[in-house]
Amino acid sequence: MAIENIREYFESILPGKLSEKPDLSEKINATYKFAITGDESTNWVVDFTAGGAVSEADGDAACTITVNGSDFLDIINGKLNGQMAFMTGKLKVAGDMGLAMKLGSFLG
Repeated sequence: MAIENIREYFESILPGKLSEKPDLSEKINATYKFAITGDESTNWVVDFTAGGAVSEADGDAACTITVNGSDFLDIINGKLNGQMAFMTGKLKVAGDMGLAMKLGSFLG
């Protein structure tokens, strides 16, 4: 089933995935910010220092991912490889690059 709504992903789907993998918070122990651009422009923070809390916020993070909303949906739906998106400039990373490499463990 394809995910068509970014808000639904961050408010429902991602928290469900994180609750299925409680060990991720301890493993990652960092904060990510997703700066979504385009039609659904907003910021989401996923805080693994607080058990994987997800909130719509514009806070500080150890790793910030900036990506267009449609490209983000393509990545989480498996239509676009995250590394390819990064290499072609569709996805930008600021902060800890090592944390960016861990994205697949909770996004996919």
